[in-house]
Amino acid sequence: MTAALFTSGITLALQTIRAHKLRSFLTILGVIIGTSAVIGVGSIIAGLDGSISNLMRSFGPNSIIVTKTPAMAEATREERRRKPLTLENARAIAARCPSVEHVSPYLMATGNSHSVRYKGNELYQIQMAGTEEGYAAGGTTMKFGRFFSDFENAHHMPVVVIGENVREQLLPNEDPVGKWIDVDGHKLEVVGVMDKPAAYLPSMPDTRVLIPYFTMRKIYPNLREHMIMVIAREGLLSKAEDEVRAVLRIERRDSFNAPDSFYVTTAEQMIAQFHNVTATVALVMVIISSIGLLVGGIGVMNIMLVGVTERTREIGVRKAVGARKSDIVLQFLTEAVVLTGLGGTLGLAAGWLISLAAHLVFPALPTAVPLSAALSGVMVSVGVGIFFGIWPASRAARLDPVEALRYE
Repeated sequence: MTAALFTSGITLALQTIRAHKLRSFLTILGVIIGTSAVIGVGSIIAGLDGSISNLMRSFGPNSIIVTKTPAMAEATREERRRKPLTLENARAIAARCPSVEHVSPYLMATGNSHSVRYKGNELYQIQMAGTEEGYAAGGTTMKFGRFFSDFENAHHMPVVVIGENVREQLLPNEDPVGKWIDVDGHKLEVVGVMDKPAAYLPSMPDTRVLIPYFTMRKIYPNLREHMIMVIAREGLLSKAEDEVRAVLRIERRDSFNAPDSFYVTTAEQMIAQFHNVTATVALVMVIISSIGLLVGGIGVMNIMLVGVTERTREIGVRKAVGARKSDIVLQFLTEAVVLTGLGGTLGLAAGWLISLAAHLVFPALPTAVPLSAALSGVMVSVGVGIFFGIWPASRAARLDPVEALRYE
């Protein structure tokens, strides 16, 4: 097929679309819906995936998080019934893992009933926990003041470090360092304000309220649920992970052939787990959008068959003046490709508008239209045109020219 024939085929296809605007639009509506679903949902998933990945990496490339239950999945009944991690587990890791540089217990305050107050300002649903100075080694930087010290922790001193959004809510126009705030009825002195992690999701509030570990135990003696924050020495992350697992299996008396009664997770492992979740969502999205493309493809095939009937005499004339079967096939396939390609382009624009609207309505929801999704959306729509245009094109090519010329 020469360039001139290809150009004339596209021109003829555009003329046909222009002559039947509404019919053409209704024909490719399924293609538009399917493609816009791929682009719109794909952009949201890609943006969220990128932000969550950056958030996980913000824990630090050498960080290990030890938890009783999985960090990125629903815990089973057996996992929820496991005995909690303990301070003694953290001390054992620090003493017996040479590849580990820092270890900090992280005693979590369960429930959403905790609050912090300063004068007339109050903030609920805070992320409160007790930890040690080694927590800051994971990459925590300070906006004001400093992180509390091991001396303050050992002496159960009433000090606290707060997140950036806690400061904005409680002390927006004051120097927070040295102020005494009320945490669940307990007076604590603010010694520092942490910077919000650079990889936090947009508009995600930093409501951390961190108290020295032993102060936390003194205030809340009934708390038992721990995480253990581990910082490996540079270049020894994998070795540190193996050492931590070996020590904890001994500490928690896991039998030789039993699985771990805990989870040792690095940032990259959490990212991989999240990718599995987004891959499942993406698969569901492809299946749903393929229904729209299937409906659009059937519509294209139907309208092309109608076009073959309407243009029977034209096909007869073309064959009478020397057109080959391949020329007729290429003509109708070109029209089908132009039709679905136009639908794919409109779907691409609609998908971009969906992602933009989602970001405007939910600013905390990141969106990004990946180039691969845009190209694949258009290519799939073109492929739909070719697949569903083959039968009408071959039917047109098989018409007998004599019978076609007689057709009224």
